[in-house]
Amino acid sequence: MKPPKFDYHAPPTVDEAIALLTRYGGEAKLLAGGQSLVPLLNFRLSRPAALVDLNRIPSLAYVREADGYVRLGAMTRQRTIEFSPVVRRRLPLLAEATAFVGHLPIRTRGTIGGSLAHADPAAEYPTTLTALGGEVVVRGPRGERTLQAGDLFQSYLATALGADEILIEIRFPAMPDGAGFAFEEFSRRHGDFAIVGIAAMIIGQGLSCTAARLATAGVGPSPVRLRGAEEILEREGLTEAAIEAAARRAATLVDPPSDIHASADYRRNLTRVLTGRALRRAIARIGGPECPTLSSSG
Repeated sequence: MKPPKFDYHAPPTVDEAIALLTRYGGEAKLLAGGQSLVPLLNFRLSRPAALVDLNRIPSLAYVREADGYVRLGAMTRQRTIEFSPVVRRRLPLLAEATAFVGHLPIRTRGTIGGSLAHADPAAEYPTTLTALGGEVVVRGPRGERTLQAGDLFQSYLATALGADEILIEIRFPAMPDGAGFAFEEFSRRHGDFAIVGIAAMIIGQGLSCTAARLATAGVGPSPVRLRGAEEILEREGLTEAAIEAAARRAATLVDPPSDIHASADYRRNLTRVLTGRALRRAIARIGGPECPTLSSSG
């Protein structure tokens, strides 16, 4: 298949890109890494009047740490994130999640901003942004605004971005030193989108849990923050009983779909199993109690 005809523009600045989006009145698409958009074009599932290529705007690619945040330009390549010393030191959960993204050629071209703007609920970056309480900065003809993860993702492949707005920066609060973390994912093949994924961060010492963060991939129209499961750990600590209770609670907090890949019940059980696995690995990283593997049955 070949894409339909479209105008092509490669502006050198964000302001010029915004002007182009305004000129086309919602009929233009932004091209970042192209790993999702190009297949949609080739199958003619997307028929934009124009493509606005962001790859010639060097100011949109960076990794910076300042004021307790790690800031990433929207055009920062996933491969850059995977091996960034700043990300590995201050956002190790993001680095671990990145290794699950597609394959090497995809991570070499794919961008963090493109993944977040595409908003596939089975993707790793929306889940990690949700778990870590990150935010994005978007710019349009009316200026800039900041969106929390919970406000950005609205449904399947749908965000709160306006047709004339560009996601320009992603901001993550730097993870505390010594925080435990883990990203667990189940897919049919390595590199496929997750049937279910779990991002976890634990702050605590011994059996005490100061804060827990859990978020899902693949179990609904947008990432789900598992607050009820987090509360169990923060209240009851990091005991084996609390971990199992949190994992069971996680399964009740999701309302997954049934499709050709898995039934809703299968996804709920996977949520339970992967939550337990993620919590155990995260706790092990902070020197917490050793826990046996959660059974995948029942």
